[in-house]
Amino acid sequence: MGLLVFTGAGVSAESGLRTFRDSDGMWEEYSVFDVATPEAWDENPELVHEFYNMRRDQLVKAKPNPAHHYIAGLADKIPVTVVTQNVDDLHERAGSKGVLHLHGELMKSRCEKHPEEIFALSLKKLALSIKSKAPCGHRLRPHVVWFGEAVPAYEEAVALAQQASAMLVIGTSLGVYPAAGLLSELPAHAPLAYLDPGPLPTHARKDIFHIQKKATRGLEQVEDWLKVSGLI
Repeated sequence: MGLLVFTGAGVSAESGLRTFRDSDGMWEEYSVFDVATPEAWDENPELVHEFYNMRRDQLVKAKPNPAHHYIAGLADKIPVTVVTQNVDDLHERAGSKGVLHLHGELMKSRCEKHPEEIFALSLKKLALSIKSKAPCGHRLRPHVVWFGEAVPAYEEAVALAQQASAMLVIGTSLGVYPAAGLLSELPAHAPLAYLDPGPLPTHARKDIFHIQKKATRGLEQVEDWLKVSGLI
């Protein structure tokens, strides 16, 4: 299939978007339990909308960084599929096509009763409120996977990992399941590289190539790994 690029919040952090793991369970002083769980939605949907409206406002002001552009540019050299834990659209804005978002998309909403009914938001209509309704009349909620919810796209991601010729992991601690389990789905003979300033996760393969740098700082070594692996 080619190269599977699996990205996490560390990629977007260099575009100025805060990450969960770097903020002790807080996003801009909001507890994840108050704004990112089904229970929070049931108890205080106004606060949930306030939080995600703020995140969308931040997102439209952010720009893709060199790591996003590098990943998009790889498609000119090798077939590339991007699977991301991120809910932002920075990969797409950098030029990547067909990105699989494991945890949903911030720039979309969906019907709370019919999750297959998904609606794109626009720059003219970034904000949602408890008055926002789907055509069926039910409330619209953010199109994101909250803590405690299933990850509908995971099986598709597993299939992509099983078919990949190689995997490049960027900007994730690999500590959140089920997403972290994708590494074990990669064929044993397929090259695997991990670009992240943190330590290797304990469940990582022994032959993983670790570039212990931030995403934008390790791109030259990624290029070298791709060449040595015969991928480009």
